[in-house]
Parts: sequence; structure tokens; C-alpha cells
Amino acid sequence: MFTQNYTAVADSLGWSALIAVIPIIYFIWALMFKKMKGYVAGLTTLIVALLLAILFFKMPVGTAIMAASQGAVYGLLPIGWIIITSVFLYNVTVRTGQFEIIRHSVLSITEDRRIQALLVAFSFGAFLEGAAGFGAPVAISAALLVGLGFNPLYAAGLCMIANTAPVAFGAIGIPITAMEGPTGIPALEISKMVGRQLPLLSIFIPFLLVWIMVGFKKTWEVLPAILVSGITFAITQFLSSNFLGPELPDVLSALVSLLALAIFMKFWKPKTIYRFKDEQLMINQKNTSYTSGQIFKAWSPFIILTAFISVWGIPTIKSALTGHYEGTNLALTVMNKLGQWLTFTPEVPLVHEKILDGMTNVPIAAVYKLEVLGAAGTAILLAAIVTKFIFNVSWKEWFAILGQTANEIKYPLLTICAVVAYAYVVNAAGMTTTLGLILAKTGALFPFFSPILGWIGVFITGSDTSANVLFAKLQQVTANSVGMDPVLALAANSSGGVTGKMISPQSIAVAAAAVGLMGRESELLRFTIKYSIILLLMVCILTFLQSNVLSFMIP
Repeated sequence: MFTQNYTAVADSLGWSALIAVIPIIYFIWALMFKKMKGYVAGLTTLIVALLLAILFFKMPVGTAIMAASQGAVYGLLPIGWIIITSVFLYNVTVRTGQFEIIRHSVLSITEDRRIQALLVAFSFGAFLEGAAGFGAPVAISAALLVGLGFNPLYAAGLCMIANTAPVAFGAIGIPITAMEGPTGIPALEISKMVGRQLPLLSIFIPFLLVWIMVGFKKTWEVLPAILVSGITFAITQFLSSNFLGPELPDVLSALVSLLALAIFMKFWKPKTIYRFKDEQLMINQKNTSYTSGQIFKAWSPFIILTAFISVWGIPTIKSALTGHYEGTNLALTVMNKLGQWLTFTPEVPLVHEKILDGMTNVPIAAVYKLEVLGAAGTAILLAAIVTKFIFNVSWKEWFAILGQTANEIKYPLLTICAVVAYAYVVNAAGMTTTLGLILAKTGALFPFFSPILGWIGVFITGSDTSANVLFAKLQQVTANSVGMDPVLALAANSSGGVTGKMISPQSIAVAAAAVGLMGRESELLRFTIKYSIILLLMVCILTFLQSNVLSFMIP
């Protein structure tokens, strides 16, 4: 039995935190300065984490290795499965020539690249985040931008930054609802508070996206479109999070923003159409026309995808797909039986209930969670199967495209498995909690540092949900001890966490895989890290002000 010890190094929380932060520093150094390929940086970071967990935090060798195996399996399912199926669906549309029609339909709304980024990266990406999460938004929206002619690095980077606004309410609100259990605070109360923080970022992010692309002068040219996109999203996000709960803010905000901007573009045009440097004019586009039926057919894979992942996200159906439905509905009962057959949760040897939580001394459960039917990637695969019949693709060609897709992203999959394995090792060893505890020592300044806990959690785990579960109780207890409203602290954990998503090793690997940047993950990290820090500081300052000056904003 291994008991987590948060002061394992020299019986000091400070020295222990210094050791615990080494894998994070190493990973950033490996990518940004050493410019290692993603899978090399991921694997060596895993090795560093294993050595530190074993040598300094006294974790048994077998326990550390098996904790890594649990993370690697999770990296394959559900995360890796989403990437394979998302890129596969996109590749099917390209191979069949249908993506040219999709491209034309977007250009018919606007040929301006700035507006295209707002439509696809910000609005459509947010919709996918709300319906599916787990990497699907960046993978699909970035692939779409590349297909439209965006530089792969910019496509991936812009989509990762755009994904900041919706992450806290992703996957039908799971990051928020996950905090209710360990804290006892109603999810609606946390949702209200997050909904009084993130809308301020949601207004700013469309401006930031365009500014990154073209600079201030050309951003000012499309300010009306930016305001329509950001303000409609922010208002809907505030209203839905405060009056409906955490489940629908992303879906509703994305749809309102997307429709508002598309309609606005019917009545307003920028003075100049921005195209990329050396990009040829779309002469052929003016001589090409497609019927509404052809356009609908070309978009059908993504319409079907949206339908499937939306259904997969409905809590009742999700419970049936994973074999946990307890109702009497016949269809759901049949689905539940199938879900039971395709859900596997074997215990992780040497880890399951072999680790005692350092705070509660309660054994921690650890299983290999293989929800084959309930995974979002399975919903995307079903969309690809339906697409096969719509596009009249032979099974031979369908499987050939699937095989080529798997071959293309084998190294990103290795990266994902390695970095998730690293996350599981440092969590099991107690190293992540050690970092949280050192930040909790900041006393009266804790409201400023509270979002950093979420940022660290998402950087390590790649998931706002995981970061919220990891630090929710710590945030609540610390907030009560320093006189901070615990609801604000929990919201800060989630809001701060979303700013770390764009630099998380998992997210970088996913984005690189989606746009063919294998081996160039270091460029992607350098692209996003400064914006991650800027947005984090904004959340830190806002949280500090809400705790001390703007307390009327707390529900």
C-alpha cells in the first residue's frame, strides 16, 4: 500500500513542489527550446516523471509503471479514438471531392479569411466542444480550416486559442457538474459564477484571433463582425449558464453566434477582402455554382456528426451507452445491454485501491475505463459509416482511407499515450496535489492564484473536468480558510483551467495530428503559450477583483 506524501522531499512542501514541477518545466523546455518531436518529448517527460515519483515521492516501481499504463490506455480510448475517427471523416470528404463544395459554400458567405476563422474556429469549434469535447472540436475545426486553405500551424493554433471560450461548459457541462460531488455545492451555482467570468473572455477572443492573423489595422476593418461574433456568444453564454445550467451554454452560444455572423455578412461587407499572402484570387469560384442539394450533401457528414455526438452527450443515452441505465424504456434498455457488453473496466494491477489519498487516507479506485460504445469517437465512426453510403464509397476504399489515416497519426497517438501516462503518474504519486498545496499557501493573495491551480491541472491532465475533480475540494477548503467565497474559487479553477488547454501536451498532440504537423509540436507550443499566459492573467485579475471589489458579481 502506497500513501501519497505531499511533503516527501526533505519533509518540506516547498522542496517537494520544486521536484513536482520539474516534469512541466522539462516538457516545455523539450518542445520550445530543444525542439524535440512530440512523441520524443512525451516519452522522455514520462520517464522523468516516473523517476521523480519513484526516487523522491517513494512510489513503488510497479505501482508507478501500472499507473502509466492506465494513462496510456485512456490516451487511446477515448482521446486517440476521437482523433482517428475525426481525421478519418475529414479525409473521406476530401478523397470523394466533397470538400471542394464545402469550401465553396463557406466562400459564398465570405471570402475574407478573418471572417472564416470566426465562423469555423470560434463558433463551429465551440459547438463541437459543447456536444463532444475531448479533442474533437480542435481536430475537426482545424482540419476544416486547412481544407479552406489556412496554413496548418495557424489553423491548429487559432482553433486551440478559440477553444478557450467554451471549454468550461464542454461535453454537455461535465467540467462543471463534476465539481458538485466532491464539494456539495450545486452545479448551477458554479455554472452561474463561471458564466460571470468567461463571457468577458468570449468577447475578447474573436478580436484576439483576428489580431493574431493580421495585426491591429486589418483587425479594425472587421470590428463590426468581431463584435457580432463575440457579443452574441457572450450574452448567450451568460444567460444560459445563469438561468439554464451548465449543460447548454456552449451549444446555444455557438449556434447563436454562428447564425448571427452569417446573417450579418448578408448585409455588411468589409472594405477589403483579406486573403493570405500570395493567395490567388478565387476566379474559378465565380464561375462555379452548386445547387443547395449538392451543398447539403457535401456538409452532410458534419451534420450527421453533429447529430450523433449531440445524442451521445444526452445524459440518459450516455448512461445507456455505457451500461448504467436503470429506467424502463425498451429502446434504452436494449441499448444498455449492448453498452454493458462493450464496456470494460478491469482493475489496474498494483494501483486499484493500493494508493491511499494523502488527505483522506481513503483508497483510490483505478480501472482501465474502456467505454467502446459510449465513446465520442464511436459516434464519429458511425457518422463516417453513414457518410460512406451517402457518398457511395466502396467498403474497400473506405477501409483504405481508414488505414491511411491510422498510419498518418501513429506518432501523434504515441505522443498522446505518453503525455496522458505522465499525467496519471504524477497524479497517483501526489505530485499534482503538492503543486496545488503550495499555491494554497498564498493566503490573502489566493484569489489571484486560484485560477493558476486550474491552469496547472489542465496543463497536466489535458482536461478541465479532470483539473476540476483534482482541485475542487482543495479550492473549497482553502477559500473558506482565507475568507474567499468558495463558489468563486471553484469557478476560478474552471475558468483558469480553460486557458491552459491550448498548451496542454494532449491538446498539442491532438491538434498536430489533425493538421499534419507531426514532429512540429514545438512550433505549436511556441505559437500558443504567450496567449495562454495572457488569458490566465486576465482570469487571475478578474477573480481577485471579484473577491475584493466586484463581489456583487458573485451569485
